[in-house]
Amino acid sequence: MTDEDLIAAARAAADNAYAPYSRFPVGAALRFADGSVVTGANVENASYGLALCAETVAVAKAMAEGVRGGLVAVAVTGPGREPLTPCGRCRQVLNELAALGGTDPEVLCVGPEDVRRTTLSALLPDAFGPASLG
Repeated sequence: MTDEDLIAAARAAADNAYAPYSRFPVGAALRFADGSVVTGANVENASYGLALCAETVAVAKAMAEGVRGGLVAVAVTGPGREPLTPCGRCRQVLNELAALGGTDPEVLCVGPEDVRRTTLSALLPDAFGPASLG
C-alpha cells in the first residue's frame, strides 16, 4: 500500500465520522509492517468530554483485533485548511501501540493540498510509554 492509498483510506474513514457537534470529521489510517491497514473516525458525544478521536478509534480497533506492534505509518486527515496533526492524547495512544513493536512510525498529517511528513517521536519527544514503568 502506498502513502497515497493510506491517505485515501483515512479520507474514506472520515466519511464515517459521527461529528454532529463540531462538524469536523476526522479520519485516521494505521499501516502495519505486514501491510494491513486499520482505520478509524472520530465519534462525538453530547457530553463532549466523551468524544473519541479517529486515531484512538483506530488504535482500539487494532488492539481489539490482536495487533500488538508493527505500526509503521499513520495518516490523519480532516476538513481544516492546514495539515492535521494528532492531538496530544492521540500521540500518547499511538505511542503505546508503536512502543509494543519498537517502531517510530511516520505520521502523514494531511491537509486539502499538502501532506506534512513527520515521525511520532518528533510529535511526542521523550514520550512516556511501557518502558517507563519498569
